[in-house]
Amino acid sequence: MTHLSSRLVCALAIIVLAASACREQTDVPATATTGGASENALVISKHEGRIFAGGIAPPAERVSNSAAHDAKAADEGASLFTSMNCDGCHGGGAVGAVGPSLTDGRWRYGGADANIYRSIAEGRPKGMPAYGGVLQPAMVWRLVAYIKSLPPPKDVSTEAW
Repeated sequence: MTHLSSRLVCALAIIVLAASACREQTDVPATATTGGASENALVISKHEGRIFAGGIAPPAERVSNSAAHDAKAADEGASLFTSMNCDGCHGGGAVGAVGPSLTDGRWRYGGADANIYRSIAEGRPKGMPAYGGVLQPAMVWRLVAYIKSLPPPKDVSTEAW
């Protein structure tokens, strides 16, 4: 083997090793529950192609709903909803604006606590940023508590999104 070809083989080997080491781990189960209700615990994981708020991807970790049915947590979630500018897309009171209503009972990705958590923490395609990298799990659960505490509208449009 010539000196040039051995250098080329070494360079190629380094590139292959570096590429395999940099590959993102996505083998965390999409949903895994602890001993509690499936609606109150899950594993969140990173997803390619998502927009991460602040450019920070949420960690893959097991979280559980510490704010389920807690009125104080819902009030704190209401403040967080405004301070994080959620109302900029979902409207004041989460009745819908650019983003969908969070009060009408129509959920593209499911309305269970865990589904709403995942939407906030991991984001969703076509507009919903992933906030799991900038918000602690307890803060996301406060947002879930707020959203779940909102009364449904008296008149729900018959049109689907």
